Formats: sequence, C-alpha cells, structure tokens
Amino acid sequence: MKIKRAWMPVAMLALGALMMSACGDKKYEAVPINEDVDICAECKMQVKDDAYATQLTMADGKNYKFDDIGCMENWEKEHAQEKLGMDFVRDYNDKSWIEHDKATYVYDASIRTPMAYGVISFKDKKSAEDFVAKQGAGKIMDAKELEAHDWKQNKDMMKMMMEHEGEGSKHMDGMKDMKDMDEHKEKDGQSDMEDHKKEESHK
Repeated sequence: MKIKRAWMPVAMLALGALMMSACGDKKYEAVPINEDVDICAECKMQVKDDAYATQLTMADGKNYKFDDIGCMENWEKEHAQEKLGMDFVRDYNDKSWIEHDKATYVYDASIRTPMAYGVISFKDKKSAEDFVAKQGAGKIMDAKELEAHDWKQNKDMMKMMMEHEGEGSKHMDGMKDMKDMDEHKEKDGQSDMEDHKKEESHK
C-alpha cells in the first residue's frame, strides 16, 4: 500500500521560494585598488592602496572608489536617489575590507587622512578602543552614530599637507589644482563685484 505524501507539494513550493529568494540576494565584494588608474569619484584625487581607501558598488554593479571616507559619505548624499548595493571601508591596522555598517569608527580632527576628514575605520570595537587609548584622543562611533557626523574638513591640516608633502605626489598635485581652481573662482567673483560697483557708480 502506497503512503500518501500530502506534504510533498507544500515542501517543494517552500523550497522553490527559498531558492528564488537566495538568487535575488546579490553578493557584493570589494575589488582591489589600482593606484595607476583609480581616481576618487568625489574629489578626483588619486586613490592610494592604503587604510583610508573606501569603495561602493551600486545595485547595477557599477563600482566607485574614494581616497577618504569623507568623500564617499558626501558622494552618497549627493546620489541618494541611486540604489546602493554595498559600501566598504578598510581596517586601519591591516587594510582588510569591511562592510561599512559592520565597522567601528574613530574621529578626531587631529587624525591625518587624505582629505582631512579625520575619520578612520576598524573591523572591531576593541581595535578602535586600543587606538584611542594609545593616541589619547578620538571619538568612537558605530555606523549608525556616524550618520549624524557633520563631515567637516580640517582646513589647517589640508594646508599643512599641501605645504609639507612631496612635490611629486599625485595626490598633492591634485590638491594644489583644486586650491588653484578655488582661488581662481574667488578672484573671478571679486572681479565681478568690482565691475558691478563701477557700473553702479556711473549710473
């Protein structure tokens, strides 16, 4: 006598739904940094293969790299309408890639980062605590707390880096170009104001 297995169709349907769900979950992985070609999507500087590099991959698979986590955070805000797949940061100690939401962060204005945002990342809270204890300064944050961070650059540190870094550095060359552009814009703005005052005086 055959035993009726009424549960079989239900089990097959459940298994099928589970498999479809698994197929729909895209796996995102960090990709290597190539210093020869990788440029920060936000500030357009060279991305170095160091502990400060970050990257994100959009849902459509397009990857963007950044030289400083501050640049990545600003870029994400500017492109909030686009669907993010996954963003990655690096452990300050061993440069391993970590999912942004799983990392622990330390901020202090005195921490030197490529674009002077002063935020570094760690794969666990203990490593972050050890860093703060050793340096005697720093605010520890998780990813949720980092959302409220104001992302201000340390202008004095930016100036110091531009003055003291090697002249051959691609990153510093880019920073000088940005400074020149800002100064040019400022001069143009002053010139426009002077022209406007002259026109007003002739009326």
